[in-house]
Amino acid sequence: MLRYADLLREGRNRLQEHGDQAAGLLLNEICRQHDINLYTVMDEAMPEELQTEYLEGVHRMENGEPLDYVLGFTPFYGYDFLVSPDVLIPRPETEELVALVLRLYDEYFPDQKVTVFDVGTGSGAIGISLALEEPAFTVYASDISEPAVKQAEKNREKLGASVRFFTGSLLEPYIQEGLHCDILVCNPPYIPSQEQIERSVRDFEPHVALFGGPDGLKFYRTLFAQARDVLKDKALMAFEMGWNQGQALTELAHEYFPQAQAHIEQDINGKDRMFWLMIEQ
Repeated sequence: MLRYADLLREGRNRLQEHGDQAAGLLLNEICRQHDINLYTVMDEAMPEELQTEYLEGVHRMENGEPLDYVLGFTPFYGYDFLVSPDVLIPRPETEELVALVLRLYDEYFPDQKVTVFDVGTGSGAIGISLALEEPAFTVYASDISEPAVKQAEKNREKLGASVRFFTGSLLEPYIQEGLHCDILVCNPPYIPSQEQIERSVRDFEPHVALFGGPDGLKFYRTLFAQARDVLKDKALMAFEMGWNQGQALTELAHEYFPQAQAHIEQDINGKDRMFWLMIEQ
């Protein structure tokens, strides 16, 4: 008879390189999905079907697959988002971008109904979270990857959000539809193409959502060049960025919007992580 505690011990032994909590997180989430409180059954026999599910997950993580893909979801801004290898796993830093947009909305557009574009939406985490958090937002979201858009649509239905999705590169879908926004938010691929990244990210997450050309700024350039075609006269643009890209982004933004207010915001770890512009044309 194998108890839950026995399986947890085996998982910890096999997943040591993933950290002390990896095996426990996997088992706890699997149990939660089956309405089992792991900590009340540790000394009980574990059903064979749960043993199989757990050990298959351990095997996938041994091969480097991220826990979020093994489980099929990840928590983000208080919601559980479905994820798959078609989309980048939303990071905690990106939750801070959502919070920043909500704060800046209160500051610059108080009590107004506004249109928001979430560009490069991936799983839909940013756009869907904004739509759920602020009823005054009319949210449109886009991604160049059709599988990513389908994943985002699944999250829209799961979470009951009102978001319209487009498939296409950066701002092209909005330009084609003749749409304009008050707020443009984007977490573009910003890792320089030659930068070394950890194995689980490199081997399992979509590269199209990670790498931003030799200096990491490729997609910002295109966004700034296209932005005037979609921005209203008063508009906010907010981005996630690499910790060392703030100065370069400020200079780049001012090439296209010389009079705009440019700001760099730090994340909870004290690293430069977000960049935003307030534009009044």
